[in-house]
Amino acid sequence: MTAMQPRLMLLDSASLYFRAFYGVPDRRATPEAMPNNAIRGFIDMIATLVVDHSPTEMVACWDNDWRPAFRVEAIPSYKTHRMLEGTDGVEESPEDLTPQVPVIVDVLAAVGITRLGIDGYEADDVIGTLAVGAHGRAQVDVVTGDRDLFQLVDDSQSVRVLYTARGGVRDPDLIDQAFLERKYAVATGAAYADMAVLRGDSSDGLPGVAGIGEKTAATLINRYGDLATLRTALADGDPLLKGAQRKRLEAAEAYLDAAPRVVEVVKDIALPTGFSAALPQEVADPGRLRELTVQHDLNTPVARLLKALQLV
Repeated sequence: MTAMQPRLMLLDSASLYFRAFYGVPDRRATPEAMPNNAIRGFIDMIATLVVDHSPTEMVACWDNDWRPAFRVEAIPSYKTHRMLEGTDGVEESPEDLTPQVPVIVDVLAAVGITRLGIDGYEADDVIGTLAVGAHGRAQVDVVTGDRDLFQLVDDSQSVRVLYTARGGVRDPDLIDQAFLERKYAVATGAAYADMAVLRGDSSDGLPGVAGIGEKTAATLINRYGDLATLRTALADGDPLLKGAQRKRLEAAEAYLDAAPRVVEVVKDIALPTGFSAALPQEVADPGRLRELTVQHDLNTPVARLLKALQLV
């Protein structure tokens, strides 16, 4: 009998704990108590994902650098609107969320769930590297509320996205190539990335090509196959590129030189020696987990997570 293929689940952690923070009520016993809604929500999300999708491996991917230098160098406006005023690169974060993030880190470590961030890179890059590294070895579910990661979708390599922006982790949109075709009229994850370069993304400070929206961007990528071939056709004077559209593309040459370095996730980061994504077979630090559970009133979500992981 053939062994079941491993299933690797990659969590876009910040996307999930921000959603938990805004989606889970703050029910502190007293105003002086530390908030715990993001912690509780994040733990509960993992439990739901484990029960619903049965991963055999999991990595909570982390933004060690939410605004990497190589992306800022390419396009200085990258994520500038998210910076805390008066700082040089500190991400704006709700006051009640900030102290909860280190506790999430501690809970993951105590349970034994692998967390991975790489200095100089975003969680997206960690996810991209792990997803590509699993090609041919494991099915991959990327859990995120960020469309940027649609570029990793690859039916041939069993990579899909569980998109939480609308239905959360309990009812995510399943993003595969058929979805990309229906929603965006592009056939692959790579084509989605090229379309996204042309379209731009105001939420990331990417201007796109003026006057070229999503539909036109998809039409151009479908006509030429990819962004590089489109640009070659533009340089060679392709008569199909004419009038205002040609002028807009020509005016955006500098942007089109730089934008792929920002939009495309890195897929070849060197991973730490001995890295393992395996789910824990036992609680890594029971004493510390008990301490965190009592200190932050996490009895219900921790108990649910341990049951989902079959650690109790």
